[in-house]
Order: sequence, then C-alpha cells, then structure tokens
Amino acid sequence: MASIPTTQKGVIIDKTGGPEVLQYTTDLPVPALVDGQILVKNDYIGVNFIDTYFRTGLYPAPQFPYILGREAEGTVVKTGGGETYGLKEGDKVVWMGEGAYAEYTGVPAKNAVKIPEGVPPKIAAAALLQGLTALTLVREAHAVQKGDWVLVHAAAGGTGLWLVQLLKSIGANTIGTASTPEKVELALAAGAAHVVNYSHEDVKSKVLELTGGRGVAAVFDGVGKSTFDLSLECVARKGSLVSFGNASGAVPPVAIGRLTAKNARLLRPTVANYVATRDELERYSDELFGFLVRDGLDARIFDVYPLSEVARAHRDLEGRKTTGKLLLDPSK
Repeated sequence: MASIPTTQKGVIIDKTGGPEVLQYTTDLPVPALVDGQILVKNDYIGVNFIDTYFRTGLYPAPQFPYILGREAEGTVVKTGGGETYGLKEGDKVVWMGEGAYAEYTGVPAKNAVKIPEGVPPKIAAAALLQGLTALTLVREAHAVQKGDWVLVHAAAGGTGLWLVQLLKSIGANTIGTASTPEKVELALAAGAAHVVNYSHEDVKSKVLELTGGRGVAAVFDGVGKSTFDLSLECVARKGSLVSFGNASGAVPPVAIGRLTAKNARLLRPTVANYVATRDELERYSDELFGFLVRDGLDARIFDVYPLSEVARAHRDLEGRKTTGKLLLDPSK
C-alpha cells in the first residue's frame, strides 16, 4: 500500500455563514489515530443538508477550524489500537462520523462497515446516511404497514427518493410533494402513487381527497419550518408527524396541545440514535445493502463535484437545484 502523506487536501470553516466560508486547502494535517480508529483514504464523500446546518451555525460546530462532512467511502490505509471490529488495511468501507471533507479521515471503527461485493463505486457513499435515515424512519419512527397512506415532502430529494422506494417495497400508498414537473416525474418513477406539485397545487386538499378525508398515517417531513403546519394538518387521527430535517429552517417551538385534536404523535429523530450501537449499524446496513443488491433500489447520484468546488455543491443543494445525492471527489 502507498505511503501515507503528512498533509492532505480538505475543506474547513473557521466561522459560520454562507457557502463563501468554505475554505479549500491543500495543507491540512493527516490525522493521527487513537485507539479504536481507522484511517480511511476517502474516494467519494457524501454531501448532506446537515453539512449546511453546521456551516450556517444552525447546529454549533464543536470547534474552529472545523472540517465538515458526515459520510464517505474509501479504503482503510491504517488501523489504530483497540477494537477495530475486524476491519483491516485494504478493506473498502463506508462510514458515518465527522471530518469527511478531506482526503483522509480518522474514523471510529465502530462507525464503519465493509462495502459488500456487488455494490459499485460511489453507491455506498451515496446510500449510507440518507438510506439509513429513510430505512430507520419507516422501521422505527413510524412503523409503516402495507396499505398505509403516507406523505413524503421533497419526494425527489436525496432522502425523499429513498423513502419513496422503501415505502413502495413495503406496499404503502405514498403521496409525494415536489416543486417542478421534472421532480414530480422522478418521484413517480421511484414509486410514489401520487405527487403534488406544490408550486401550483394545494397539498392539503389533495391529501384529503386521496385519503377520503382521513389524512395520512404518517408524514415524513425533512423540510422543516415551511411545511410543519401543513404536515400537522395532513396527519390522520392517531397518525405520526416525523420531522427529521430543517431544509427550510428549524421548526419553531411547538405547543404540545396542538397534538390533542388528533391524538397525533410528533417525533424529531436523528439516524445516529437509531444506529448508535454496533449491532444496530450492522443490522440496518445489511438490510440497506440488501435493498441495493437484491432489490435494485436506486441510490440516485445527481452529480459528483470536485472537492475544490464544494461551495458550488452547497449552493446547488440549498437552491433546490438538485435531485438525489451529491458527492464530492477529494482527488480533484
């Protein structure tokens, strides 16, 4: 295996703000390992809305300068001491954690899994965080049953497309929302039964029409502030509003009494708490890869951006110019 350099390319922020605070540099130190870590040479890095939350300050960065990024796939080039869960040099892995916007990341071995044979390059990085988010939402946040009516906001987005595909595999009736005719067609092709173009259609009216006035058993809402009230209006009696993202901004504080009218459940989950143990991560990752390899689910990749053009990726993501997954190539 090639020798490990002492410096690397990467992206840091030293303050919060817009995409202009993203600093591409070529002289970041390659991290030293501590017990329980592996050093991964990243091949492809996932871009997620949570990256923009840390960049803007919606979520506080633990320190400055800070390397953004929560997932990547690559090759193990070194292992530290302690428990590494059988991972060794040369293994192809995909991982979740911190510090992904770089050529090399020191990753807790408990947060990495081997990429199974049959999964092509790029796909694991495109699938892990958003795929596990969607899978744990439909399994645990609201255990969707065959025949349930479900509303998915931003159904042509990264996590939205995963939700639509998984819900189809369960046998649910999915109503998606999207903003353009192209995104409507994409969500329909992924398996949504109906998609509402919210730029000119009334979402609530359509949901009530399709469900006979009852509303939906669950709403999966990754948009946040701008859709929260609508989501609550669309939930059926004894239904669930699963608010898992802040693409339009954080949801303001909610009076709990608003749930009384429908005996509704309100959840604000994060995937990290569904895969917090090694057993949970392995179990859900195995199931996710099974959907990819055996069932042909599509980890749709919108584009692969050079790491040096990360600001463009953030602008495209926040500007709703994208469908599916954005990746970064740290070699460029």
